[in-house]
Amino acid sequence: MFGYRAGRHAHYMRWENEPIRGWMSIPFIAHAHHVPPETLYGAIGLDPQKKDRRPIRRIAREANRQTDDLIRQLDAAISQIHPHPKPPGSKDH
Repeated sequence: MFGYRAGRHAHYMRWENEPIRGWMSIPFIAHAHHVPPETLYGAIGLDPQKKDRRPIRRIAREANRQTDDLIRQLDAAISQIHPHPKPPGSKDH
């Protein structure tokens, strides 16, 4: 059991800092980025109670929206929960 959990944890850690891709589902993104799935469903205008497991690409196509737009909205929602630190040496202007 411990080995299974360790392997599963390592699998999701690998995706933690990866950009969101069209093949990913909301539950996968939520788990990989440590955010509540309800937050992500709400960010793209889906009912958080439905537990939609479709890939982002399919959600976009069926809603007649651009996949890149949904990804930007999801990134923004994740950034509100986990703000990205400024790179070392960056300056505010």
